[in-house]
Amino acid sequence: MIRKLHPIAGIIAFITILAFWTSTVIVEFGGDHARIAAVKLAILWGLALLIPSIAFAGASGFKLGGASANPTIAGKRRRMPFIALNGLLVLVPCAIFLQQRASAGVFDQTFALVQGVELLAGAINLTLLGLNIRDGLALTRRFGAPGQVK
Repeated sequence: MIRKLHPIAGIIAFITILAFWTSTVIVEFGGDHARIAAVKLAILWGLALLIPSIAFAGASGFKLGGASANPTIAGKRRRMPFIALNGLLVLVPCAIFLQQRASAGVFDQTFALVQGVELLAGAINLTLLGLNIRDGLALTRRFGAPGQVK
C-alpha cells in the first residue's frame, strides 16, 4: 500500500507547489490587488494539502528506501531534507507574511522582495521534487532504460 501512496503524495506535493507558483506569477503580472489577495489566501488554505503530502512523501520514501546504498535512492534521500526545510523555513513563512500583507492592502517593496524569495524557493522545491519524481520513475522502471537503475 505504501508503494502506491508514496508516488501519489509526491505528485500531489509537486502539483500543489506548481499551482501556487503559476497562480502567483499569473496574478502578479495580470491581476489587481484584490485578485492577488485572493490568490494569497487560497495558497494559505492550500498549505493544508501541501504540508501533509510532503510529510507523507518524505516519511514513506525513507521507509521504502531503508538503508539502501543505491545511488538513486541516496540522491532522493539527500534532497528530501532540503525540500522540507525550504518549505518549513522559507515557503510557509513567506505564504503567511504575503497573505497578511495582501489582505491589509500593503503591496510595498517588502511585499515584492518576499514575493521574489517565495518564487525562488518554490522553483527550487519544484526542481528538487521533479528530480525525486524522475528518480522514482526510474527506480520503478516506469520510464528510463531497463537496467538503468539497479
